[in-house]
Amino acid sequence: MKMKTLSLTLGLSGTALAAALVLPALAQESLLPEGFGNPAETPAPRPTPTPSPTATPTPGSPPVNGTAPPPVAPTVGTTSASASAETGEEGEDGEEVESGGLKYDLPPGARRLLTRIGPLTPETGGLAPDAFGVRGQYAAAIMGKTNGQFASRWGQILLRRSLASAIDTPDTINGADLAAARTALLLRMGESIIARRIVQSVDYDRASPRLVAAAQQTYLANADPAGMCPYVPAGLAHGDEQAWRLSSAICSGLSGEAGPAGWAIGRVRSSGKISNFDILLTERVLGATGAGRRSTTIEWDNIDRLTSWRFGMATATAIPVPEALRTAAPSNIKSWTVLAPMTDMASRIAAAPEAAARGVLSSEAYVSLLSAAASEEEPAEAIVTQTDQLRGAFRLAAGADRYAAMQQLWGTGGTPTQSYAAMVATARAAAALPVNTDVGGDPWQLLGSMLAGGYDENAIAWVPTVSVGSRAWGVLAVGSPRPLTGMSAGAVGQFAGDDDSADTLRSKFLLAGLAGLGRLDANAVASAASDLEVDLGKQTRWSRAIMAAAERREPGMVALLAAAGMQGEWSEVPPYHLYYIVRALRDVGLAPEARMIAAEALVRV
Repeated sequence: MKMKTLSLTLGLSGTALAAALVLPALAQESLLPEGFGNPAETPAPRPTPTPSPTATPTPGSPPVNGTAPPPVAPTVGTTSASASAETGEEGEDGEEVESGGLKYDLPPGARRLLTRIGPLTPETGGLAPDAFGVRGQYAAAIMGKTNGQFASRWGQILLRRSLASAIDTPDTINGADLAAARTALLLRMGESIIARRIVQSVDYDRASPRLVAAAQQTYLANADPAGMCPYVPAGLAHGDEQAWRLSSAICSGLSGEAGPAGWAIGRVRSSGKISNFDILLTERVLGATGAGRRSTTIEWDNIDRLTSWRFGMATATAIPVPEALRTAAPSNIKSWTVLAPMTDMASRIAAAPEAAARGVLSSEAYVSLLSAAASEEEPAEAIVTQTDQLRGAFRLAAGADRYAAMQQLWGTGGTPTQSYAAMVATARAAAALPVNTDVGGDPWQLLGSMLAGGYDENAIAWVPTVSVGSRAWGVLAVGSPRPLTGMSAGAVGQFAGDDDSADTLRSKFLLAGLAGLGRLDANAVASAASDLEVDLGKQTRWSRAIMAAAERREPGMVALLAAAGMQGEWSEVPPYHLYYIVRALRDVGLAPEARMIAAEALVRV
């Protein structure tokens, strides 16, 4: 029988697992389990079977960003897998949910509602509860078709904020299913920590089959196998049986039950459906819990790719992953690597530039990670050089010397992604540079660095120093909080005259940004569009959808559609997409994000 390789997703280690394990100081291939995202069948109502109490403690997860998960009962009752597959339960507030049979021993007031899910409120930086409108199935479908690989760093940042917001569940979808769609997209974006917060916003006994599958993905993405344990009964009932048997073996081991753990491993091995390498990784985790063979040896010689199961199990048990596999891993797994603090520093640093350029790491987080790497006992020479230059960019006495240090950093990137990541790292230093510093005639990288960190007010102070038609002028023309004077079709033409981008894409993006922000009148837009041979008013199903969402004043849906319109690299984004994205974001009150996206396009093309 042909063996199948586990391709499950991962996460950070939790308190329960840390006590047992020894941890160290997209035409992308789908990472989702087979069948994930398919419409859930509505089970026929049946009498709820009487639970059989067990004395198995429920593993907990640590507080995330200061927010602790809800308390759980010290014991959990479970039903059989077959019964839980058929049983629908109804919550205290009348919401019907599909469950694996797990029950909380909690008062109704301590339960989370499925009517509003998410950790961020408007007071903490989130969007309004109605940000995604009332068409839940429509929103979930778009999430499911979005690959999570976006051209724009600011597009990713905005979508992450939108998906993390406490949004109302429309009547057209189960709240747990919408949470599953949000979680799956966040994982494809590389946002493993925020994905975990969404999963933890739903009581596990209210998780639908889709959310159960997403939960397994999430806890693997955070390298936290213990986090999967509450979902094991439902996973065995609704999901990939062999994969969940491996998870159940780990959870039995964490509970000190070596017999059931060994039985589950034996069942999976005899099925021949799972790669023996993945089974050995599971046994390595069991060995760390004391319930399995401690002498399991992991050899990567014949392994050609890093799946999420392999990432999660190896990271949780401090098994080094070969550099070639990490380098060839999908972008989202690289981001999980950066966000997992138990991963070795060399692997995190190698993946950090891409995570910073994508928006997974903020400027502050990226600089902090580089600083931590330089503080290691024997840091790599390249890290020492990079952090010395960063230190100079922040601390040298003369502005000219600080600027020279920044230029060194921007120029040493081997790829466009690494160069832009360096601009992200220097954002705060660039914003602090005195305006009277000699930075040459076209400091577009300096301004791009400021705007990569959102320092638009600092950037606008440089307007008097730039020449009309220069690249720096173009960045300011769309990125500044206030329109520049003298904006015209002629000025756009002057910019195009010095445009060295392929097919004058940079000039087309400038026009798209200015038109979307309303900083050029209609006649000037028409004239410049004719000169550049670009049609900004092109109508497609996507353009109609994003403008309709803007008319309905749904900023969350606009952010989602905007990200969907920027999948791939900037060279693959049509100029009319940028026009509609900027215009729609401005219409729903997200003009700052619209400006940052437009400026980023001019910097990165």
